[in-house]
Order: sequence, then structure tokens, then C-alpha cells
Amino acid sequence: MDRYQAMATFVRVVETGSFSAAARQLRVGQPAVSKIIAQLEARLQVSLLVRSTHGLSPTEAGQFYFERARASIQEADEAELAARGAGAGLTGKLRVSAPTTFARLRIVPCLPEFLAAHPGLDIELILDDRVIDLVAEGIDVSMRMGSLPDSTAVARKLATSPRAVMATPAYLERAGEPHSPADLAAHETLVYSQQTNVWSFMRDGTAASVAVRGRVRLSAMEGLRAAVLADLGLTIASEWVFAEELASGHVRKVLTSWQLPPVDLWALFPAGRMASAKARLFVSFVEGLMREGAAIPPRNNT
Repeated sequence: MDRYQAMATFVRVVETGSFSAAARQLRVGQPAVSKIIAQLEARLQVSLLVRSTHGLSPTEAGQFYFERARASIQEADEAELAARGAGAGLTGKLRVSAPTTFARLRIVPCLPEFLAAHPGLDIELILDDRVIDLVAEGIDVSMRMGSLPDSTAVARKLATSPRAVMATPAYLERAGEPHSPADLAAHETLVYSQQTNVWSFMRDGTAASVAVRGRVRLSAMEGLRAAVLADLGLTIASEWVFAEELASGHVRKVLTSWQLPPVDLWALFPAGRMASAKARLFVSFVEGLMREGAAIPPRNNT
């Protein structure tokens, strides 16, 4: 039995909570995972896992072994990367999750540069606006927007974008331009379902809130973009989402004398696990893109 393989398999089983989930991530059959764990327990002469209504969990001995095995794997990975020379030879797969629209506009167009610098590295982008379980999904690093839910994940803030009320000139010509937050109550508004339909503003220390009608609610930012560009109404969004359209005049900001809370971009690493050199390097790359205001290549359609 390969000791390194056995350790890696056991660590993945504990992190995912089941043989089947570990097998999927390791791309092997579930019987192979069960056999490796059985052989490992036989060699150590101790029970490492116990079944419960919540799945598999480590015994006391299993928890000790898990912590040390995980640290050993991380140290081995870091040693290999160091030997190759400061990340110059990064290889393998990097699994990254990110909001769909943000990734399409800001990350994907710039991937050729990153991949050209690391020809041995493969990237799997999981695009989803929802919050996902990093450990269960085998994610190395996640890009998330906005406030973070309570989590044991390790977070690092990468950038901040202003938010504004936006609409197309065609909609504003048809419906008129709002001049105060209260005017929004009479407008067609497009609401992102992950946000509230009560919009709150500040100006010179004065707060103002308005409950918008929100006849159209959308569960994904891609849909919100499409609805705005179809002249359906006003929305609140970060300037990242409409950077090209704001620059070209296809989308306009309104109520610019009123401020909205900005939105943050975060990198999240799975809890209880040292961030890999691959994940750290990718996060630094994205941080650099945001700091430099990476240009978004023009598109033929939206």
C-alpha cells in the first residue's frame, strides 16, 4: 500500500464526510477508497472512522491521524513547489469557484496570461452565484462578492467597488430620471434575489431608504445584466458589472449625489487546510487584475 496515497485518501474522506464523495473527487471508484481505508486501519491496527447519521467522522485516533496526515501532505506539496523554484513549475489542477458574471467579465478574458505563465497547470472554474461548501466541492479557492456569511473559511479581501443605481438611456428617456431615493418607488426596478428590495442611501450624513417595487427579481447577476440592457428598469449593481457599458454610455448612473455601501471581493480558502501555492498565486493574479483595473475586451453582444 502506498502510504502517501493512503494518507491523501483518508484526508479526503474526512474532509468530504463520505467514501462516495471522496471517490468522486479522487476520480476513482468507491470500492477502491473503501479498500484503501480498510488496509490503512489494518496496518495501523486502529479504527479511524465511525459511521453516524451525519455520515463518516473520525474516531479520536482518526482525528489525530487526520491532522498529522493533512499537515504532512501540505508540507510535501510545498516542498515540491519550493524545489521547482518559487512556483515556476506549478502543475496539476486548480479548482476555483466564482460568481458567474464576475468571472466572465474579469477573470476568463485574462486567463490566457495566467495559463501561459504556468503551462503545467489546469484550471477548473465552477461558476455559481450561490455560496457553496468549499470542502465538500473540493474547491481550492473561492471568489465571493459582498458581505461574508459566518464561516470558518479563511478570507482575504482583494478589492472594493463602488455601487450605484443604473439604467439604460432608453429606459430613463421613457420613465424619467429619479432625483431622490423616494422617486424610485414609482420606477420599474430590477432586484437581485440575493439582496433586499429595500435600498438604503447616504448623503452628507443623512440616511434614506426606499422599498422598491421589484416586479422583476432575478437569481443570477447574468440575468440582471440582461434585464438592464433590455431597458426593463433600474437596478443597483457594482461598477464592475457594467464597466464597459458605463464607459461607452450604454448604461448610466443616476442619483450620483447619494452613496451606497460598496461591494467587496474576497478570496476564501477552505477551513483547516493550508492554502496551496497554486491557490495563493491565482489569488495574487486576480488581485493584480483588480488593482490595475484590467480592461474587459469588447463583446459583439451582451
